Amino acid sequence: MKIRTEFPRTVREIEHFTIPMSDGAKLAARMWLPEDAETDPVPAILEYIPYRKRDLTAERDVGHHPYIAGFGYASVRVDLRGSGESEGLLTDEYLQRELDDGVEIIHWLANQPWCSGAVGMIGISWGGFNGLQIAALRPEPLKAIVTICSTDDRYADDVHYMGGCLLGDNLSWASTMFDQNTHPPDPALVGDQWRDMWLERLEKSGFWLETWMAHPHRDDYWKHGSVCEDYGAILCPVMAVSGWADGYSNAVFRLMENLSVPRKGLLGPWSHKYPHEGVPGPAIGFLQEVRAWWDRWLKGIENGIEDEPMLRVWMQDSVPPTTSYTERPGRWVAEPAWPSPHIGSLGFTLDRWRLAPASEAVPEQPLPIQSPLSVGLFAGKWCSYQAPPDLPHDQRQEDGGALVFESEVLEEDLEIFGAPTVELDLSSSEPVAMVAARLSDVSPNDKATRVTYGLLNLTHRESHENPTPLEPGKRYRVTVQLNGVAQRFPKGNRLRLSISTSYWPLAWPPPRPVQLTIHGGTSTFTLPVRPPRPEDAELRPFEVPEAAEPLAATLIRPREEEWRVIRDLRRDISKLEVLLDTGVTRYEAIDLEIGSRTLETYTYRADEYDSLAGETRWERKFTRGDWEVRTVTRTLLTSNETSFHLRADLDAYEGASRVFTRSWHAVIPRELV
Repeated sequence: MKIRTEFPRTVREIEHFTIPMSDGAKLAARMWLPEDAETDPVPAILEYIPYRKRDLTAERDVGHHPYIAGFGYASVRVDLRGSGESEGLLTDEYLQRELDDGVEIIHWLANQPWCSGAVGMIGISWGGFNGLQIAALRPEPLKAIVTICSTDDRYADDVHYMGGCLLGDNLSWASTMFDQNTHPPDPALVGDQWRDMWLERLEKSGFWLETWMAHPHRDDYWKHGSVCEDYGAILCPVMAVSGWADGYSNAVFRLMENLSVPRKGLLGPWSHKYPHEGVPGPAIGFLQEVRAWWDRWLKGIENGIEDEPMLRVWMQDSVPPTTSYTERPGRWVAEPAWPSPHIGSLGFTLDRWRLAPASEAVPEQPLPIQSPLSVGLFAGKWCSYQAPPDLPHDQRQEDGGALVFESEVLEEDLEIFGAPTVELDLSSSEPVAMVAARLSDVSPNDKATRVTYGLLNLTHRESHENPTPLEPGKRYRVTVQLNGVAQRFPKGNRLRLSISTSYWPLAWPPPRPVQLTIHGGTSTFTLPVRPPRPEDAELRPFEVPEAAEPLAATLIRPREEEWRVIRDLRRDISKLEVLLDTGVTRYEAIDLEIGSRTLETYTYRADEYDSLAGETRWERKFTRGDWEVRTVTRTLLTSNETSFHLRADLDAYEGASRVFTRSWHAVIPRELV
């Protein structure tokens, strides 16, 4: 990362101020503003998220907000109502109150004397979501957005459900927000009211996992905030960004296809991070790209950015399997539009253990599969949040519990770009079943690197809104779409398609063990093939990553991270254990120390579906002098054939005294999950 210290405009920081809402609530903000903006007004850029502007996102914020401000923008970071030092309560994601607040903030910014009247929004994850959602509300001053690692579809393509299957990340994410909602405002900013604000949050923020699991199908709850319900509502230019290691890459393709406004898509090798900090690398000069986007749409500078290709992605090269990569080799390729006329298809027929060329006649044959619950222990997370060891490992152990179809050795390089699809002719032994499909790159030494995958709850084969049970023994034709990807398979390697009936703990398995019968000869696999194009070599290169000066912070206790699969063969218990201890960091400028420790465990016994359990524990501490606040949250999710069982506990401490405790217990019907 190149640190930039000189900018065209001198910037001053306003560390804390509040923005009034129409109902009287005040939202906390931080801003980096050119010193002469009152006499030479500038556009405003808003990042609007719930993660504590003063400390938890401060290191990230000071890298890019003052950088953008230095080029003539007011860069503003606002905490959502009920988070950080903002008043009120945060009781769920993307509520209408949050979006209405966002619209009010935009109008407030546009009306300030230092603002030119033009506003943009930028954000990653939550801030990418609400950027799209607020854009669909069309506040007049909002002229463009940059949405990173987000989605247009809150049900079908978010952390909660995938293909109608309940994701393990749903529990993980709910536990993250369970912790976040216990954080106190900083007494140094809000004064003596901090304790009352804190206790109100502890009492009333709620236990969100219960809400999310009470909506297992695509109903109005999920349609709210899903801009795919009406792409035409978005009238401002959109830059959409993600990475192949992120959980939100598919949304970039859909936004490019369905929006009608000026738009750009960018997909790198990255995890859930801003691309100038991108891991796996290569990181890029993303802030320079963003600056050009704002210059065009907020300042009206004719810089030609709209003439560049609509979609630019990192074509990944073949790599050995591992759970963490520093760099992913490859090259940048681009398409002028999406869907692209340059992409064809390569078809295969599923034969016994083979991917037969589509032109080959293959006899019909039943191929049964009933996977052990161990399939998925090496799958990694649905979303790699920071590319620690949470990417998929060698797939050979996974493939021992799956139906495997493998191509002949490739006689020449093969490049795919887009979403592979599997069309299965199948029957099920149970009325509720799922299928997981994985595409792997198999090297001559037989190591298997997962390239992409897809899930489908087979009761959702026709509809996510109105799923229907399967009739055991009846044959159905279903399509499983794998996540979109750009990947080169080199000459000498093989393609492997693997089909399993479970994928725990990435997804929660069906209520009972299931045997699927896949019919070879009538089931197919299709790859989106893109031949290399000479135009790719002429693409404008990205600049090196840049950022403003980093925040002064001292690591008091080092970070610790573990990702362990534990097999107790005597008791036949298997466990995935994920530890993330961020250590303790001291933020010098505000005399504050923060530490956190998270432990997630996912267990099962033998092949007993009633033994499945996911458990999380978060501990967080804030310390300044003799002021110390600590919170502990615990969540346990189990299931049987008919229902999910949720238990949760929250304890909060001021110094050595426990000042708040509460427990939750809920039973939720499975409803074809």
